Amino acid sequence: MPELIEIPDPNVYIAYGVYLLKSKHRLVNRLKQYYQPTAHGHRTWQASFLLMDYLEHYPPKRRSTVMDVGCGWSPVGVFCASHYKTKVTAVDKDANVFPYMELLAALNDVSITQCVSRFERITTKQLGEHQLVMGADICFWDEMVKPMSNMVNRAMRGGTERVVIADPGRPTFYELVDLCNRKWNTELRSWYSLEPNRFAGEILEVKP
Repeated sequence: MPELIEIPDPNVYIAYGVYLLKSKHRLVNRLKQYYQPTAHGHRTWQASFLLMDYLEHYPPKRRSTVMDVGCGWSPVGVFCASHYKTKVTAVDKDANVFPYMELLAALNDVSITQCVSRFERITTKQLGEHQLVMGADICFWDEMVKPMSNMVNRAMRGGTERVVIADPGRPTFYELVDLCNRKWNTELRSWYSLEPNRFAGEILEVKP
């Protein structure tokens, strides 16, 4: 049975050993006065917990390099840096998400490198420098499917060992799965997380 840790602030919670903040937390509200994310980067999404649970079972190598694409607040990046001492680069096209990411990183006493970029602008070299490229809930629009597929292709050609993507199970995600399956060794798994509550979805893992 996990240790029960009581937290006096109701807007702070723990999931998979990581301290996280609800959108109503006073520090989050203060950041909102200056930084307004534009691409759904205003909270921690449930697929992030799905990915944390999966990585507990199939973890990255300790002290390896990890890229969190479409990171938002990068809770999974914080999870990897905290649990496995990985060197994490968090990538998002919206620079306004990074103050929130830095807040979570500071709360968990980890450091994460930030990079402002769209999927299609992440180079083969950049991707190949990371042993794990991951993302949670990042393929939610039709126009994102092809750029995501191309990014996976570049990662595989560049030398990335694993690409792991978590999703609730949107049609666009399954389109991405199909495109990846045509070129690479792919595995699609139904998965669920239990923290901070039960959530079911899908995990795509791609290898060369």
